[in-house]
Amino acid sequence: MHPDHTYQLLRNLTSPVVAITSERAGKRNGMISDSAIRASIVPTMPRVSVYIHKFNLSHDMIYETGRLVMHLLRQDQFELIHRLGFVSGRATDKLADVPHRTGRLGAPVLDQCYAHFECRVVNAMDTGSSTCFLGDVVEVGHGAAAAPAGEVMTAGYFRTHMPAAWRTDYEQHLQAAQRFAAERSKDIRAIVWKGLSV
Repeated sequence: MHPDHTYQLLRNLTSPVVAITSERAGKRNGMISDSAIRASIVPTMPRVSVYIHKFNLSHDMIYETGRLVMHLLRQDQFELIHRLGFVSGRATDKLADVPHRTGRLGAPVLDQCYAHFECRVVNAMDTGSSTCFLGDVVEVGHGAAAAPAGEVMTAGYFRTHMPAAWRTDYEQHLQAAQRFAAERSKDIRAIVWKGLSV
């Protein structure tokens, strides 16, 4: 089967578009991911997993601190996705004009979101070009409203409805990420996460 066809088929295994925030030594950052999933079916043990590419500033912040906040976004939050997903946190403070507060674990919690999950990383898996972080959910909440409003943003919805002016930039970022992943995906290394016995 042709690789492009396989890739398009795999896009059907979609996740919500999430904002991931992190903090390390006073530096805050936010990014966008479409590779987050529920990782537990036990209601009393909520867990999530998310793949973070190693070229993202957030990767090292999460890896070193073992904390992250995952935010479900609404379908009307295109501007937030653009702000957090189209520039690097190495070049700018992406959260400077984004309303947020410090969460229970010390990482930023965005005021405007569908829902948020503060997570403590309990395990990780190296994929070569990214790390899959498994997080225990230690706190959950909603945005400024008492209950979620609107529909959750998905990758398919975003790709279909993003402003046309963003499409070229989006495709360039995607191609750069694909090149990075192609170069690094075979270099998989074992990880023993902090706190886990060997």
